[in-house]
Amino acid sequence: MREQLEKIKASAVAEIASANQLKDIEEIRVKYLGKKGELTAILKQMGSLSAEERPQMGQLVNSVKSELDCEIARCAERLKESAMQAKLLEETLDITMPAKKRTVGGLHPINVVTNDLIDIFQSMGFDVVDGPEVETDYYNFEALNVPADHPARDMQDTFFLNPNLLLRSQTSATQIRTMENRKPPIKIVCPGRVFRADEVDATHSPVFHQMEGLVVDKGITLCDLKGVLEQFAREIYGEDTKVKFRPSFFPFTEPSVEVDVSCSECGGKGCRVCKGSGWIEILGAGLVHPNVLRGCGIDPEEYSGFAFGIGIDRLAITRYKISDIRLLFENDLRFLEQF
Repeated sequence: MREQLEKIKASAVAEIASANQLKDIEEIRVKYLGKKGELTAILKQMGSLSAEERPQMGQLVNSVKSELDCEIARCAERLKESAMQAKLLEETLDITMPAKKRTVGGLHPINVVTNDLIDIFQSMGFDVVDGPEVETDYYNFEALNVPADHPARDMQDTFFLNPNLLLRSQTSATQIRTMENRKPPIKIVCPGRVFRADEVDATHSPVFHQMEGLVVDKGITLCDLKGVLEQFAREIYGEDTKVKFRPSFFPFTEPSVEVDVSCSECGGKGCRVCKGSGWIEILGAGLVHPNVLRGCGIDPEEYSGFAFGIGIDRLAITRYKISDIRLLFENDLRFLEQF
C-alpha cells in the first residue's frame, strides 16, 4: 500500500505540473482527491490493515493528501495569474496611437452675423427683445398702418393659419408690442425669423431672418437715423464699403428710405447676385409714422422716432461673398465647414 501511495503521489504531481488550464486542475483534483478518487480508494482499504499498521498508514495517506492539496492550490493560483495576464494583454490599449478625431461644430453664418449685429447695436445702447413667430393680423399689419385693403399687403404676402393668425412677415410686430408696454424713450432691436411666400432663387427664400430696430424719443429726426445706419455699415462691412440711401415707401414710416451696400461678389461691377446693378439692398428704414405712434398710445406731437429692418441673410451673403442664398439653408457640410 505504501508503494501504491508513492505511485499515486508521483503520478498526481506530474499531471499537476503539466496542467495548462484551470479545468485540467479540477479534473486532477477529482481524479485523485474526489469521492471516487484514487486516494479515497486507498483510504477505503485501511480496514484490511492490522491495528499496528493502520495509524502509520493513516498518517502517510493524510500527508500525501495534504501535499497534493498544496500542489493543486499553487498550480491553480499560477494558472489564474497567467489567465489574467493573458486577458490584460489582449485588452491592452495602445495609448501611443492617434486618438479618433472628434468633430467640433461651429456657428452658422446667419448666427454669426446676428450675434455681430446684436453686439454692434448693444454698443449703441439698444436693448434686444423677442416676439412670437405666429402673429395676429393686428400686430403684423393693422397696428403698422396696413389695413385689410392696403395694397402693401400684396408685397408682404405671407402664410395664414386662419383669417386672424399668420406666420409673421416682419419682426416689426415686436416693435408694436414693445411700444404698447413701454413708455419712451425706447431703443430696441428685435432679431428673428420671418416668412413670406417668395419664390426661391439666388436672393430670395420663403423663410429668412430680419433684425428690426426702433428708437422713440423726443426730437428724433432723419439725421439720427442716418447716423446710426452709417455707423452700422462701417462696423459690419468696413470703412471701404459704399452705402447708398434712396427714397422709398413703407406704410409704417414717413419719410422712408432704402439702404444699399456695394455688392461684395462683383465689387460693384454687376453680377447675378446684385442683378447687374452693383448694389445689394440690405434694409429699409424711415421715421415712424404718426399713426403707428398714436395707435400705441404715444403722442406724435411730443415724440418721434425711427425704425429700420435689416435682412440678415442678405447681409451674410454680402459679408461672406456667398453667391446663392440657398446655400444658407441646404445644410451642406462642405459649405458650412468653411465658417
